[in-house]
Amino acid sequence: MEAQTYLAYDFPLLSAFWTILWVFLWIMWFVLLFRVVLDIFRDDDLSGWAKAGWLVFCLVLPFLGVFVYVIARGKDMGRRETAQARAQQQAFDTYIRETAQGGGERRSSVDELARLSEIRARGDITDEEFDRAKDLVLSGSGPSRTPSTPSSGR
Repeated sequence: MEAQTYLAYDFPLLSAFWTILWVFLWIMWFVLLFRVVLDIFRDDDLSGWAKAGWLVFCLVLPFLGVFVYVIARGKDMGRRETAQARAQQQAFDTYIRETAQGGGERRSSVDELARLSEIRARGDITDEEFDRAKDLVLSGSGPSRTPSTPSSGR
């Protein structure tokens, strides 16, 4: 009797597992590639020629280019992303303060909440933005403070 040899790939479930694993790895690779390309454009410290060089390196030799970029400039990628997130949050907070303040006149918290509700109903802000603005108004650090209330330093 001769025993038949089965390879791991001969089992359909394992074949499906390997296919899913490879698809996942390719998706992760493209995510990393796009993040590196976006970081190249986001970096203000790089000159135009340096950006062009990194971009050509990452597009002509993608695996080597991305890995070299992550090794050489990976730490700064996180810092730039954090700085961009902080700048967006600050711009959002400024927008909410200006929007809630209206034309410069002081409004009560009820008026500001009604106005925020209208803005949300129109679709100009998301529910998350509405919740943050509502928390600002209700906490007293929004534009509805009376002039006698000391500022919170923001």
